[in-house]
Amino acid sequence: MIPSAFEYHRPASLAEATQLLASSEDAKILSGGHSLLPMMKLRLANPSVVIDIGRLDELRGIQEAGAAIIIGANVTHYEAETSAVLQQQCPILSETAAAIGDVQVRNAGTIGGSVAHADPSADWPAAMLAVNAEITLSKAGGTRTVSATDFFIDLLMTVMEEDEILTSIRVNANPPRTGGTYLKVPQPASGFALAGVAAQVTLGSDHTIQQVAVGITGVDNKAFRASATETALQGQAATEAAISQAAAQATDGADALEDIHASAEYRLHLARVYTKRALLQAVERAQNG
Repeated sequence: MIPSAFEYHRPASLAEATQLLASSEDAKILSGGHSLLPMMKLRLANPSVVIDIGRLDELRGIQEAGAAIIIGANVTHYEAETSAVLQQQCPILSETAAAIGDVQVRNAGTIGGSVAHADPSADWPAAMLAVNAEITLSKAGGTRTVSATDFFIDLLMTVMEEDEILTSIRVNANPPRTGGTYLKVPQPASGFALAGVAAQVTLGSDHTIQQVAVGITGVDNKAFRASATETALQGQAATEAAISQAAAQATDGADALEDIHASAEYRLHLARVYTKRALLQAVERAQNG
């Protein structure tokens, strides 16, 4: 189909973009285009104004800032996949990027666009939860930072206000003896996750689990933390038995999606199985890291 008519703006700066967004009604932000454009073609989204921020260099780049890493919203999936900084300091993000769609999607789609779109089967939201990312939102009146755990609200819904733009994502570099991984069962045609699990584990010198975070996507209306699993593992020895028992609680409280691709029961089963696999792999990497 053909999108409805709309005004197109290509601001030269973030300041201009936020001003345009503040002064426009029913406007949408365009970055990589892989979320918004398909919805516009299907007329599931009909913005009267499109503000293209995809060429703003100030939203690009992956920078180290002390013990943190700042990822610009316009960083493509491919740039995250191949970033030496992420590969060395927070490799779970490079691994997640490599699992997204296909080469064409990874070269055009952006991390900021994907996170802001909040598709319930997208890969980035699970990883953002697992690394406790902080998301910076900007508007004409200033900026604010929101934790990933508070960012995702519901199906395609976040805490972003209509006049805000996601501008960067801040994550911490991995401390010693930390390992992470992202595993998923992809829907064959789209590559979206029927169930995807991002797990990050930090071990103590005595091989107990000092920190653990598990983000799950593809199962519920939004990506979520497997809080029952995390609680069960905190301070425990990183044994297969303990991980297996904790992974069985990964979907506690989840309201699973059901569609032509998978039943709710199957999605819940996949999430529990892949939580165990992801945690075991994360522990192994933490031991070898």
